[in-house]
Amino acid sequence: MIPFSPPRIDDKVIAEVTAALQSGWITTGPRTKLFEKKITEYCGCQATVAVNSWTMGMQVLLDWWGIKEGDEVIIPAYTYCASANVIVHSGAKPVMVDLNQDDFNLNVEKVRAAITPRTKAIMAVDISGFPADYDLLMDLVNEAEIKDQFQASNDLQEQLGRILVLSDSAHSFGALMNGKRSGSLTDISSFSFHAVKNLTTAEGGALCFNLPDGFDHAEIYRQLCVKILHGQSKDALAKTKKGNWKYDVEEPGFKCNMTDIQAAIGLIELERYEENLTRRREIFHRYADAFKSNDWAIEPAFETENKTSSYHLYLLRIKDITEAQRDAIIQEIFEFDVSVNVHFQPLPLLTAYKKRGYKMEDYPEAYAKYSNEISLPVYFDLTNDQVDTVIDAVRKSVQKVLS
Repeated sequence: MIPFSPPRIDDKVIAEVTAALQSGWITTGPRTKLFEKKITEYCGCQATVAVNSWTMGMQVLLDWWGIKEGDEVIIPAYTYCASANVIVHSGAKPVMVDLNQDDFNLNVEKVRAAITPRTKAIMAVDISGFPADYDLLMDLVNEAEIKDQFQASNDLQEQLGRILVLSDSAHSFGALMNGKRSGSLTDISSFSFHAVKNLTTAEGGALCFNLPDGFDHAEIYRQLCVKILHGQSKDALAKTKKGNWKYDVEEPGFKCNMTDIQAAIGLIELERYEENLTRRREIFHRYADAFKSNDWAIEPAFETENKTSSYHLYLLRIKDITEAQRDAIIQEIFEFDVSVNVHFQPLPLLTAYKKRGYKMEDYPEAYAKYSNEISLPVYFDLTNDQVDTVIDAVRKSVQKVLS
């Protein structure tokens, strides 16, 4: 069976994790701090805070920014449920918008129409690793008319003076836009290092801060480190200094710090990340070259004049089919011992959001893309022979269902 997205666990990873275990540091320690520094250098952002998941990172961030009941955060209707769940847990309302026609990212004109005086943030999602239109979003939130209706509710929001632009960068570590890496493309980005991601720490994530001049990123880093550790003023590493045991709890915070065991995996993965991206790019191009001869294939955008994907997911679409036919094609592909997936079920299809009044018919582009999408395997250890097996399985399965 060709799996969909297994993690790359080899002797180098095992040796580094073993070294972390033997060091005595298995919670947040020197490896986590080094991992944060290396991410900051790689992404070109101002500061990085490592956390135990994308979800808790974004949850803490929304709390820090002061997102609360009565506020609105704009997101695409096409994303994983975590993007919306964190907004609900903050007390705010997720405001969903539809997608572009030519890629899976949120449509900026739909965003414009959704902005109200209650809008505090826009969370774009880099579906499959292809960056959203951050240049257009930043232009939008800086328009005089849009800024005039913005209503700040705390000092941070007042200092920014406009809607905050967030990047759900769960898929896009290593992606490029206008020569800059994901993590530095907008105000604040949140990465996922879950087991299936390009760069994994088993579970984990990171917040990358890139706010405008005038924001003290060293102080932001300090505040977030406090917030992710129950509001405690010193972490375990700081308390190892002689006589430094005493700490304060500055606020009732969260508990979502990254451990050195996780960071050990991440340090190895980051060290060889360009090698990973190169292989993933080769797989993307092998799929693209193969399917361009099939008139039923709608290939995903992954390289344009100013954007380059992180090659996380290859989102193949099958032209002029129903959702039921797509599901039948997937079932046939599995009969060839090839694992595929669908990314994602749009939020209005899910019971949790249906119950909140969201209707799928309000987002026709999101449904059109979901209903005929099949995600193909992409990972470092996938061989060319296996890629060819996937291609053959897809072609034969489409032919069988559509014949």
